[in-house]
This record gives sequence, C-alpha cells and structure tokens, in this order.
Amino acid sequence: MKDKKKWIIGISACVLLIVSVFFVFNQGKSNEQVVTEYFELLKKKDYKQMYQMLNPKIVYTPTQKYFVEKYKEFYEEIDAKNIQIKILDEQDSVIEYLIYIDTLAGRITYRNKVGVKDEQIQFNKNLIMDGYTDGCKIKITTYNPEKRGRILDRNGKVLAEDGKGYSVGLVKGKLNGENDYGQIAQYLETDVETLQKKMSASWINDDSFVPIKTVSEATKNDLINKNILGINGVKISTVSIRTYPYDKVASHIVGYVQNVNAEDLKKHKNEGYNSTSVIGRNGIEAAYEEKLKGITSGKIELVDKNDKVIKELCHKEVKMSPQDITLTIDIDLQQSLYNEYQNDKSASVALNPKTGEVLALVSTPSYSNNDFVLGLSTDKWNALNNDVNQPLMSRYTQTYTPGSSMKPITAAIGLETKTIDPNKDLGAKDKWQKDSSWGNYYVTTLHAPSPNNLKNAITYSDNVYFARSALNIGKDNLFKYYKNLKIGEKIPFELALNKSQYINKNQKVSDQLIADSGYGQGQILMNPVQLASIYSAFVNNGSIYQPHIVQGQTKTWIKNVFSKETTKTIKEALINAIADKNGTGHAIYHDNVVLAGKTGTAEIKQSQSDTTGTELGWFTVMTTDEKQPILMTTVVEDVKNRGGSGYVVEHTKLPLDLYLSQVSD
Repeated sequence: MKDKKKWIIGISACVLLIVSVFFVFNQGKSNEQVVTEYFELLKKKDYKQMYQMLNPKIVYTPTQKYFVEKYKEFYEEIDAKNIQIKILDEQDSVIEYLIYIDTLAGRITYRNKVGVKDEQIQFNKNLIMDGYTDGCKIKITTYNPEKRGRILDRNGKVLAEDGKGYSVGLVKGKLNGENDYGQIAQYLETDVETLQKKMSASWINDDSFVPIKTVSEATKNDLINKNILGINGVKISTVSIRTYPYDKVASHIVGYVQNVNAEDLKKHKNEGYNSTSVIGRNGIEAAYEEKLKGITSGKIELVDKNDKVIKELCHKEVKMSPQDITLTIDIDLQQSLYNEYQNDKSASVALNPKTGEVLALVSTPSYSNNDFVLGLSTDKWNALNNDVNQPLMSRYTQTYTPGSSMKPITAAIGLETKTIDPNKDLGAKDKWQKDSSWGNYYVTTLHAPSPNNLKNAITYSDNVYFARSALNIGKDNLFKYYKNLKIGEKIPFELALNKSQYINKNQKVSDQLIADSGYGQGQILMNPVQLASIYSAFVNNGSIYQPHIVQGQTKTWIKNVFSKETTKTIKEALINAIADKNGTGHAIYHDNVVLAGKTGTAEIKQSQSDTTGTELGWFTVMTTDEKQPILMTTVVEDVKNRGGSGYVVEHTKLPLDLYLSQVSD
C-alpha cells in the first residue's frame, strides 16, 4: 500500500513538473522583446510586417497604407541608418525607450513610451517620429560649400580650380524673332532646332536670359570679334566654371567635372547634390570627389503643411570644407613628356624610385578636359569616341607585352635562384630551340654577343640567352618570383590600373612558353606603372616603394624581393647598356650623369612567320645618383619601321635633360 502511494505521488510530481515546464516555455515574448522586434523590422525597412505587430483595437490605429507611406517617406528621405534602441524602463506594460537614428544631417535622438498588450504594439504617433502630427512632413536643408578644392602639382602649380567662364545666351524679348537663329547657331556650333527647343521652355519670359553655351575667355573674345553681340537679343554673362590650365597635358590624370545627371542624384541621394551640382568624372576629380567637394552641412526639421517648423530633429555643421589635393606630379616634366609623344599612342611613367612618388603620368593622344566642362557638341563627342587612336583611353592603365624590358627581371630571378652564373659563357647563338620537339619554332636574336654572359646579354639584348636562362630557372622558380613581384595582383594606386599577368587563365604551360617569357614575350603583359616600380628595386637594394600620385602616401610595397648582391649586378649591366657604345640605350648616354636603362621591342603578331604585325617600343632609364633620383618608363605603340625602341630612347632625351637641369638648379 505504501509503495502504491509512493508511486502515485511520483506520478503527480512528474505531472506537476511537466505542467510547470510547459507553463515556463509557453509564456511567450516579453514586452521588451516585442518592442525590440518592432525596431528590428524598422532597420530592415519591413514596414508591412511592422504594421502586423500593431494592436488594431486601440483608439487610434492608422491604415496600413498610411502607416507604410509615412514610415517610408520619413526614414528613407533622411537616409536613416544604424537605428538603435535602448530600453529604459517598464511600468504597467508600458515600455520607455531611447532611440538613436543616424541621418544625412547627423543623429536624431529622442525618448518615447509605447504600450504593449498581448504581444502587440499600441500605436502612438511618436513611433513614427518625435513630435509627429497628422499632415506634418520632413524638411531637409543642406548647405553646399561654395568652391571646390583645387588640384595642385608638387610645386603648387594649379592643375584644376574654380574659375571664370562665359555663358552666351538669348533674351527672348529682344530677339528679332527667329530670323537670326541660323547665324547664332553657326557662331555657337549648334543647330537651329536646338535653339528653338531651348527657347520654347515654359519658364521663359520676354526678359529671361536663356543660356545656350558656356565658352572660355578665348572663345568669348573670338565671338565678340566676330560681332556676335551685334545680333539683337544675344548676351554674354560671366559664370563660375571648373578650369584646367594644362588641358590635354594632364587631362587623363586630373579628369573633369560635369553636371550631375539623374543616375548621379539617385546614387548619391542625400549627399548634398542637386540639379545644378557638378561631380567628378575620371581621374583625381572622381577619385577624390568627397574631399574636393567637401562634406555638406544641413539640418532636418519637422514642419507642418504650411512649412512652419514644429521641431528641429538634428543639425550637422560642416566637418570638412573642400580640400586641395596636392599631387606628386611635376607638371613641367609632365609637359615635356607630353610634347615629345603627343602625336604617338604612348604611355609614360616617371617616378622617384626612392619614394614611389609618380612625377609624371602621360597618356597620348589626349583630350581636352576643358571641352567636357564647357560642353561637347554631338559632332565633337562622336569624333572623340570614333577616333581610331582612342584619345579618351588612359594608356598608362593598360597592359602591354613588355618584350626585352623583362630581361633584367628574368636575370634577377636567375641570380636569386642561383640558376644563372653571371660570368658563364653560354655560347653565342643567333637561332636556338630546345630540341626537335619544337618543330619549326626557334628563338632568334639580332644580337648574340661574345662572350655570351649576363652583362653582355643585357647590354646587347640577347633573346636566346634569356630564353635558355628561363628554362634553366624553371616554371616553379619563375612563377614564384612573378608572384613575389605582385604580377597578377591589383596594383595599389589612387587611379585604377589593369592587372599585369604572366600567364593566361587555365593556360597549359610548355617549355616554349617559359622560354618566350624569359625575354618578355609569351603571355606576359605588364602595366607601365608596375614595370617602372619593379625597375626601382635595382637602385633600392631590392625593395620597391608603393607607387602613388597624391602626396603623403610614401611606404614600402615589396620589401627585399631581390638581394643587394643581385641588384648590384643588374644595375651594373643596365649602366653598361647605356655606357657601351654598342649598347641598345647608348643614344641617351650622359658624360656627367650615370644612367642605367633597358630598351624593349615587343612583337605583336599572330605567328613567328607573320610579317604584318606591329611592334611596341619600350625604354626605361634611371639615374643612379641619390641626389637626382628619377626613373622613366615609356611604351610607344606602332614603332615598327620607325626605329623600334630606339625611337623611344631618342624622345626620352629632352624630358630627362630638362628635369635634371631643373633639379640641379
């Protein structure tokens, strides 16, 4: 009997435990959890689901349409981000909380109380916004800095600034009807239809000035000399525009600004842009848009239907005025390089190998960034886009077959891996193949020096020597050092540069490919900025500074990629390539400055027997004196039958001389 009682008591205890556990786990959400969940939905902009959490039985609950529209209007208009709430207290199912909302004009913070019943929110208007009343709306006031920051060269010379332009326009009431439209259109390089369209806008009154075209001072003077002001109704007024004093010389670096379009306004919503704003396109103007423009100040207010302020929600003062951007560029060197190559398809990079500062970055042919600011006619725009020489393309961003410019790099890898003995004579060969498995394919060279050692192979640019050396180095060593040199990786630079490469993706590696890579053919493609940077290792004891174009960015990019002994050997060979009377770079030899350098001619053709292909000409030259550190790399397209890389050597003389004379003064 006692055992039976114990058994019944045991069952009762279990039942009680189960009921207790069920009760604990079936209590549902706490009021704090409900409020927190509501604001988590706000962060996700899930307004419909928020509405589903409302208790419809309280005195005032808006319709779902009204609720969703108001939340969307308020929170998306102010660009609400990082919404956080802090629960402060709970009394009688009323939660007091503090809310933080980051907006385009600073942070909105306020307290509110909300009731919770049966896991439902009891709506009050302050849930939408502090001070909210029916019919109120958000008013955002922004203040844009008046002037855009300047872009300067390293010596303070202005490359871009806000300046003066001239708006040529028409006053409708003073025109002789449309009788003079033909002559006006001719002066302004437009058409009658464009004039008619602009003059038919609904806002135009008889005394309204309707701008037709913005022009430079030189163009304005030319138009005045042609007596454009003698036509009834034509007027010229002064306007503020962005000006580029060096125009084509630096346009690829500097870029230009244009009026914002609908896409810009959508992308940069709530950043202070409006229909009259300008925004950077290309180059430094685009890359440093925020600093050049400055950070907009502003405030957000709650106003009634008559725009009377109910409450100021937040106010952000200007934290950053427009800033000048000072480049590492020496505009005089930039100008001299541009002058030499303006009629070529070329890219030139000059840098200080001891700091990585880019002293010049030239792409030719070029375009006028002032034309973009003033407004391009359809004919001019089409001419630029359809030009076979592609003046809009920044050639220094591209990659090219490096040809013999790669030989010193192959040599350095061979010395590091001890697969090249610099003093060993490999035996001069004008034509060579590994074995008969190559069929009709041979590596040929124009210069097979004797003795056939490393120094002579660089001095006279022997293809066969470096093809044989590459096979001795082997794929694994070669590719390992290409990776160490960051070939194939994104180049850290303020302006986007295409990645260099040493092999195509999924390419099968053959001995022939490795041999060709040794003298810069195969599938190697090099960006000129990166090639110049790698050469700087030969005067920096094996380390490479990160290339940069904005001042204050000096830092090591690749440390000790080559040993001091290796770089000393390569540098001596590069000095000889210029000092030797038969060296490929001797045309630039100087008596008073020790120069080191290497030419490169890359063949662009479909096969070894192809005679219709073209050639790229490369030349890299650098000083070895730390008092005048400079390294210049130029690649020129279509140099076949124009002297090959010798063309580039000749055209590098004057810019180098001008720079060295300037530095020594």
